[in-house]
Amino acid sequence: MNEVIIVKKIRELRKSRNLSLEKLGELTGLTKGYLSRIEHSDKAPPIYTLSRITQALGVDIAQFFFDDEHKPRSSDYSVSRWDERIKVGGRCTPYGYDYEAVAPDKAGKNMEPYVITVNFEAKTEFRHEGEELIFVLEGEMEFFLNKERFVLKQGDSIYFDAHLPHSGRSLGEKNAKILIVVYSYKRMLL
Repeated sequence: MNEVIIVKKIRELRKSRNLSLEKLGELTGLTKGYLSRIEHSDKAPPIYTLSRITQALGVDIAQFFFDDEHKPRSSDYSVSRWDERIKVGGRCTPYGYDYEAVAPDKAGKNMEPYVITVNFEAKTEFRHEGEELIFVLEGEMEFFLNKERFVLKQGDSIYFDAHLPHSGRSLGEKNAKILIVVYSYKRMLL
């Protein structure tokens, strides 16, 4: 997935709703300057930030993973094949991970599931509304939650309130692969 397309869609949706960067900042809790940097970047924002933006714009995050020919369908289910997952990011992703959308074609989700590959240099700390579940699929990672350190190995998980500052990085010889499910308490609609 081309990250420039995601950034372009953010700008187009904001403008189509006649929202200033300042107003979008009020709706998301992000600063006008940060939103401007996102819109002028060639890199997609972190998942949590993209989720806040899509909620404020009143759209499903799935719209950002499809081109006009492949739109999310409105249904009661989504089947996500491992070899068809939409990947976002690359080795140069500034947030320290690459992510793959799981169930991107399910419209109206209350949870956002992703498979994330965490690199060794991940340093970005996140905080956002809602709750989060992390389940380690492969490898080992060091996870920090509210200044506590946890070493999570394959099969381990952690469930937490996402407003607490959190970050993580891979340990060992290969990047950790994790399943993350983010639940937001509210959906902002304009």
